[in-house]
Parts: sequence; C-alpha cells; structure tokens
Amino acid sequence: MANHSCTNCGEAFEPDLEVCWRCGTHQDGTPPGPEFTRNSEVPTLDRKLDCLRCQEPMAVMGRMSFHEGSRAMPFLLGNVGELFVNRESFDSYVCARCGKVEFFLAR
Repeated sequence: MANHSCTNCGEAFEPDLEVCWRCGTHQDGTPPGPEFTRNSEVPTLDRKLDCLRCQEPMAVMGRMSFHEGSRAMPFLLGNVGELFVNRESFDSYVCARCGKVEFFLAR
C-alpha cells in the first residue's frame, strides 16, 4: 500500500488514514477540526514506562483523540450533529523495539 503526502505539511501517511498524524489536515486539504491536538500542544507526559513485553523504555507518542459514534450525525446535522458523538482523549506510548502501544486516559 503506497503512502500519500499531506497537502499541508508534506508528511507521508497511509491512504486509509483520513487525516495527517502530524498536522491534522484531511486528505482533501480540509484544515484540522477543533478536536485535533498537535503533539507540541499536549502537556508534557511524565510517565516513565517500560514495555511489558520486552522491558525496553517506551516513547511518548502524544495525546490522541478518538471519535466514537456515527459519522452520519455530524455529516447530516453539521455542528449540531457533533453534540451526538463522543470523543475520548488518551495519552499514548509506543515501544520502538516491539511496537507495543499503550493508552492511558488523558489527565
């Protein structure tokens, strides 16, 4: 599967992703929504974690926001439809050695 480049920042990302992981720009060039948080805007994550599988130190990936619910409500109702979806934010960590990812509720 070939990677695509972000129209805003040029970062490569997989075509099945809807937004650029770096800047939040959508594949069609639409700017990021209000739920997108750039890693530089996330408060410093202070957990020092070792991977549970290989005991290597885990690196901070940043804060990620996930959209839960139907995509039809926001599409059909616009901004009012956003009231009917749930968003959760998680602090995420990754092991560079084995690829294990861990999520924690954002503080």
